[in-house]
Amino acid sequence: TAPLDHRRALAIDRLDRPVRVCGVVRNTGEPGGGPFWVTGENGTSTKQIVESAQVDDQSVDQVGIFGTATHFNPVDLVCGVRDWQGNPFDLHRYADPSAVFISEKSNGTQRVQALELPGLWNGGMAHWLSLFVEVPPETFTPVKTVTDLLRPDHQPGPARQN
Repeated sequence: TAPLDHRRALAIDRLDRPVRVCGVVRNTGEPGGGPFWVTGENGTSTKQIVESAQVDDQSVDQVGIFGTATHFNPVDLVCGVRDWQGNPFDLHRYADPSAVFISEKSNGTQRVQALELPGLWNGGMAHWLSLFVEVPPETFTPVKTVTDLLRPDHQPGPARQN
């Protein structure tokens, strides 16, 4: 029974954790992250949402993989944050505090580098159960800059495209 007990404990450890269901749309070149398999320091692969700032632009492999992504995550998330008994998970246990990266920002005319701590989906949900579900493209109307508000999808009435 020892091997069975070990397998049972392993299954409970892998399944008794927060769940996120992430809606993804076909990648049309919008800025942002997408669904990828990520291998952690311990060799375990998990499904993650990876942002372009997390990609090592000196790595031909990483740039190539990121550039051929078929889907994009428009930040449509449904989350289960309670265990099977209805108790809230300690979400800090399921984050990866080492998932930091350096991004470049613009402060007017000056370029600055910023150390970004694990964000909500970049590292804050690193050890959650993650499912990716393709959603209709109509559900995705991004606003990354103020000029995006001029797109037909953000106009009232007849100008809106469906």
